[in-house]
Amino acid sequence: MTSTPRAAIILAAGQGTRMKSPLPKVLHSVGGRAMLDHAIDAAEALGCERIVVVVGDHSPEVRAHVAKRLGEAAIAVQDPPLGTGHAVLAARAAMADFDGEVIVTYGDVPLLKSRDIESAFGGGDGVTVVGFEARDPTGYGRLLIDADGGLEAIVEHKEASPDQLRVTVCNSGVMAAPAALLFDLLAEVRNDNAKGEYYLTDVVELARARGARTRTVMAGEDAVMGVNAQAELAVAEALFQKVQRETFLAAGVTMPAPETVHFSFDTEVGGGTTIEPYVVFGPGAKIASGARIRSFSHIEGATVAAGAEVGPYARLRPGADLGEGAKVGNFVEVKNVRMGKGAKANHLSYLGDGEVGAKANIGAGTIFCNYDGFFKHRTTVGEGAFVGSNSSLVAPVTIGAGAMVGSGSVITTDVAPGDLALARGAQSAKAGWAARFMETMRAKKAAKTRA
Repeated sequence: MTSTPRAAIILAAGQGTRMKSPLPKVLHSVGGRAMLDHAIDAAEALGCERIVVVVGDHSPEVRAHVAKRLGEAAIAVQDPPLGTGHAVLAARAAMADFDGEVIVTYGDVPLLKSRDIESAFGGGDGVTVVGFEARDPTGYGRLLIDADGGLEAIVEHKEASPDQLRVTVCNSGVMAAPAALLFDLLAEVRNDNAKGEYYLTDVVELARARGARTRTVMAGEDAVMGVNAQAELAVAEALFQKVQRETFLAAGVTMPAPETVHFSFDTEVGGGTTIEPYVVFGPGAKIASGARIRSFSHIEGATVAAGAEVGPYARLRPGADLGEGAKVGNFVEVKNVRMGKGAKANHLSYLGDGEVGAKANIGAGTIFCNYDGFFKHRTTVGEGAFVGSNSSLVAPVTIGAGAMVGSGSVITTDVAPGDLALARGAQSAKAGWAARFMETMRAKKAAKTRA
């Protein structure tokens, strides 16, 4: 627990026009999670007891998103948008009774973690700016460090001298300061510039004029990467995936082609698991040690126990729960179904809303008919039961332990344990009919060809 209270102001009021999307920029996802949620996660991990998100009137979706997660009290509105300094100042009322340090971050910087900016706190009665060493500093504001290691100034690229342009320490835009000092400085910021905007960076010069300490702490360039266009979103996703893959490989997960495996922000995979190429994990996937996920499978909101096998070409949807040694094979979809230890559904089936007991076998082409057009209903298949291929189980229905369902059956009522259920039309045969039919049709075809 930190001794000085902490708060975060997250700027999320940008128009995001370069995304060219009806979805607000900060709600675009990286690793299956909205960029804004990544920013909120980082603030929470820093121990911030108060988080304020600055939104614009032009994005009611963003406001609704923040309200759902943090509540209305966490929202500040910037209207009209008049620069970053103006955006932070919009949070002043929401921070009026806060006495502690505040950090300013951004809703479009999805890779930033608490560990990257923890050192921004503890700057005493001064201002701390988070910088980074840029591989290519073109376009970035430069951080000019004085002989004593303090931050002398932030110079925008277009205003920098040739000597200043050679500086590779750049401004990330993330800044921390005591709340009272930050808002006092912002009140002095002027908009006498080409754009007529109030810039957050101006507080550094104002702080130095007061004799307040100004300093820089460093973060990695990838961590502070901002997303403004679809191409940058794709780069952020690639960087996120790279870290996830490296993390799981280091934890003992076997991946012959890790570059083809896609993880979400909350994917859990135990060491000793094998993940074959071209697997996608949506949010909420939990894979126990020793499981095997085969190629071209999609897993979301599902749990897979040790020794279980999924795929190839399988889909586990939310609520799927595979027990130890269970098997879901090719072209099988499972949604909200618990499969017991050693249960199997190897081919071409849909299992939705129900339970499959231990060591039960679900034959190819089996359908759990769970939806009547208005409500979902459950199907229960007992331990050791055997469901023959091409069967439809019309829920609500229970197949008892050790029972059997004959292939091609449509089961609409419960089957008692140990019983055999058959629900299909009786087979009949007409002797010689097929041979006579084929002979007649061949003759007709030959006559038509000659004509």
